[in-house]
This record gives sequence, structure tokens and C-alpha cells, in this order.
Amino acid sequence: MKRTLTLAALTLAALAAGTANAQAVRTEKNMSLELANQIAAQTVAACTANGYAVTATVVDRAGGVRAVQRADNAGPHTVEASFRKAFTSASAKAPTLAIMENAQKNAGAANLTDIPGFLLLGGGVPVKAGNEVIGAVGVAGAPGGHLDDQCGQAALAKVQDLLK
Repeated sequence: MKRTLTLAALTLAALAAGTANAQAVRTEKNMSLELANQIAAQTVAACTANGYAVTATVVDRAGGVRAVQRADNAGPHTVEASFRKAFTSASAKAPTLAIMENAQKNAGAANLTDIPGFLLLGGGVPVKAGNEVIGAVGVAGAPGGHLDDQCGQAALAKVQDLLK
């Protein structure tokens, strides 16, 4: 009887350990440096074609910088602004234009501006592989956040085949 109880206890412990290990390890998709550079280059090219001198910053899923490109004549403030837009978008897993509009309409969301590093201006666009956010591109320097957003969207459309 004692042997049976010991065996049962060991079996339960092994099952519990196996379940804990299965939940402790996750597999995530991540953005390569090559992809990040392509997104940054396509973003700057899209804005340059429209006459806007911008900076594009691409971050990974954790908000770490993967690539930065600053167009000729882009203002010095655009480097930090593009990073903060990308960080905000990756962190919230949403376009910053939508986050900004939500914060303007919803008093409960207005305090999002108090989160360190967040910038609620249009121009931060999540990068998705399927339905999974693997990073974001932040764009700053066009004469309006909606135009920054358009450049980021255009760049992602150009690399969409790489995101499958």
C-alpha cells in the first residue's frame, strides 16, 4: 500500500513538473535585422517620395531598437519621436494614431500620456507576422501624424510577403 501511494505521488509530481515546464517555455516570432532595415528604408523612401524628410525607427516586440534611418534634412527631434512612436505601438500592439484618437475621446485613456516612453501621435505602426505583433515602425517628420502613419503603412505593404 505504501509503495502504491509513493508511486502515485511520484507520478503526480512528474506530471505537475511536466505541465509547469510546458507552460514555462514559449516560442515567439521575432524580427530579423534584415527585415528591420528593409522596413526602415521603405518607410523613409515612401515619405521622401511625398516630399517629407523623416526618421524611421523599427523596434522589436520588446521595444528594443533594431534599425534607424534618418533622411537628409530630417529634424533632430525626429529621431527620438520616431523611437517613442515605435515603442508605444509595439508596447500597446496598436497604431499610435488609433491610440491617440482613443485617448482624446475617452477620458479614462487620457492618462496613457503618463506612461514613460509613450508618445500619442500618429506614426507608430505595429509590424505583424500573421496576427502576432513582432515589433513596430515609428515615423516622425512629415507635416502631420496621419502622414507619418501613411508612410509606415506603405512600407509594411511593400514587405508584407516577408511577414508570412
